[in-house]
Amino acid sequence: MATAKIFAGNCNFTTYVTASNESEGMVHLTIESECPHIQKIAEELTRVNPFNEISFHSEHGPQIMNVMRQSCPHASCPVFSGIIRAVEVEAGLALPTNISIELES
Repeated sequence: MATAKIFAGNCNFTTYVTASNESEGMVHLTIESECPHIQKIAEELTRVNPFNEISFHSEHGPQIMNVMRQSCPHASCPVFSGIIRAVEVEAGLALPTNISIELES
C-alpha cells in the first residue's frame, strides 16, 4: 500500500491518498480531502490502471488527469501529481521518494 499526504498550499487543504493493488494489475484509490473539489473527484476516481496513468501518450490520457480537469478549477493543484505518484509507487513503477515544489518571489 502506498500513501501520500498532499498539502495544496494557498487553499490550506490537505488530501490523503491511499493506493493499493487489486487483481488484474489495477490500483484501488481511497482519497480523503477537506477540499470540496477533491471530494467530488474521490467519488469518481476509485480504480485505475497504473500503466494508463503514467504517460500522456495513451489515446485518452491519464484517467486521473481527465477527472481532475472536470472537477478541479485550479490547473496548478498538486493533488494531481500526488495521486499519480501514489499509483506509480504502489504499482512498482516509481520509488517511494518524496517530491516537493519550493516557491519564492
